[in-house]
This record gives sequence, structure tokens and C-alpha cells, in this order.
Amino acid sequence: MFEQIPSQWIVIGSTIMAVVMGTLVMTVRAKSAKKPASVKKIILPPLFMSTGAFMFVFEYFRVPPLQILESIGVGLLFSTVLIWTSRFEVKNGDIYLKQSKAFVFILIGLLGVRLIGKIILSSTIDVGELSGMFWLLAFGMIVPWRIAMLLQYKKLEKTIQNKSTQKPTLSS
Repeated sequence: MFEQIPSQWIVIGSTIMAVVMGTLVMTVRAKSAKKPASVKKIILPPLFMSTGAFMFVFEYFRVPPLQILESIGVGLLFSTVLIWTSRFEVKNGDIYLKQSKAFVFILIGLLGVRLIGKIILSSTIDVGELSGMFWLLAFGMIVPWRIAMLLQYKKLEKTIQNKSTQKPTLSS
């Protein structure tokens, strides 16, 4: 099915999609910083992204075991940068994702590394297999990042609840 499409068109199309998705992520992140965070907003992106695993139903996108480990390993490495730039703050009793100036540059850098990697690797690895590898890399990056965000959010939420349940003490 996919073998009939020239590989250069798939590389070009997937590169354009990567740029569009990167721009969308930056836009959504900027808007989300203006509204209080929630568990649902933290958990849903990886759940939605997980539907992409259906690509592996097709032989064209399947990845050998060693490349699965490599892709997930690189994703875990990249996730540390995202974890490092994601912080929450409390405003008026609500928890907000703190805007990080570094996040935009890091996201652009990660997108650049991905695009350069795709261009270089597309000459030696089938485009479908490469697509599967980059999906694994992205999923391996977003899941740990969102887990770290969830843990940080829950810790902050617990701190807020503890402060609101503490009764003021009268000092003489």
C-alpha cells in the first residue's frame, strides 16, 4: 500500500507534518499556561498519542527490536530536557504551568534534531520503519515527561490542600 508512494514524498510530507505539529505544540503550550492545569490536561496528550501505535499493524512501519530500544532510549534522554523546563506555580490557589522561555527554544532544537536525523537516516532506513522509530522516540519522550509533570502537580496540589486544612494558631 505505502510502497507505491515515492519515498521522497513521504519524507517531505512527514517533515511538513513535524513542523506543523511542533508549531501546534508551542501554540497549545502558550495557551495552556494562561489556564489552570489539571490532571486531565496532563494525562490526555500521551493517551491521544498512544493511538498512533496502530501504525504498527502495518508491516511497513514495524521496527526491529534493537531500533525500538534505540528510539525509546533517545526519547528518554530528550524527555529529561522537557522535564527540566516544566515547572508549576500557584496563583490564586490554582496550579498553572509556568512559562519557560527555554521551552520554545528546546522544542525548536528537538524538532531540528529530528528533521536532520530524518533526512540523514532516510537514505539508509526505510521511510516507514523510520516513521515508526520517530513515533517511538516521541512517545518515549512524552510519557516520562508527563509522568514527571503529574507527580510534580500532585505534590503541589497536596501542599495546597495541607495549607488550606491547617487551622491558624493563636499566639499569645
